[in-house]
Amino acid sequence: MNHFTMRSLIAKHQPYWHDRSFIISAMTGFILFVASLFANYGAVKYATIKAGSATTDILLQLLPAINTDIIFSEGALLFVGFVVVLLAFEPKTIPFTLKSIALFIVIRAFFVSMTHIAPYPDHIASDFDAIKYLGSGADLFFSGHTGLPFLMSLLFWDRKPWRWFFLFCSIVAAVSVILGHLHYTIDVFSAFFIAYGIYHISQKFFPKDHRLFKYGLGRGTDI
Repeated sequence: MNHFTMRSLIAKHQPYWHDRSFIISAMTGFILFVASLFANYGAVKYATIKAGSATTDILLQLLPAINTDIIFSEGALLFVGFVVVLLAFEPKTIPFTLKSIALFIVIRAFFVSMTHIAPYPDHIASDFDAIKYLGSGADLFFSGHTGLPFLMSLLFWDRKPWRWFFLFCSIVAAVSVILGHLHYTIDVFSAFFIAYGIYHISQKFFPKDHRLFKYGLGRGTDI
């Protein structure tokens, strides 16, 4: 990043981080996000202990298991890194994005804690330790790898490059977890519908943050 770009980025951030209400909202979003990770950790542990038997799946029975771990693990971390960079360049999107992601993780943790199905028998195993802190293989319903990129596409729907990028990521993730037998088909297809619902719930729960996301400061968006 050259000196001019860094100065432009700092100038872009200044009005937001000098606004008390924005700081409070952004910090609240960060706290909710961290809390959601703890909820996810607890749900994964519980689902792992309570995991029952595997079930049949028409699509997985037809497809051989293919090693897609590089997409499932390293690809997921690259995706997270990209989102962090995107938020750094678009400060007005930080509060609503953090709160929407936190809501997504909490709702998924709730679903995981109620769904105790064992992984499909011939699923691939991940050898990437970092991803194991977020899931155990027993946290199946619904697919976070599919749903989170789709949620991001809905958040950035009005910005076509990001919309299509996140949709592409969601589809690639959906295909990879199916081919790797890492999720049942229902986990993947339901993720699109649940993420769509979460997006609209976020709009209802955080309307001021949503307006800030769309318009920034100074257009009747005092948060």
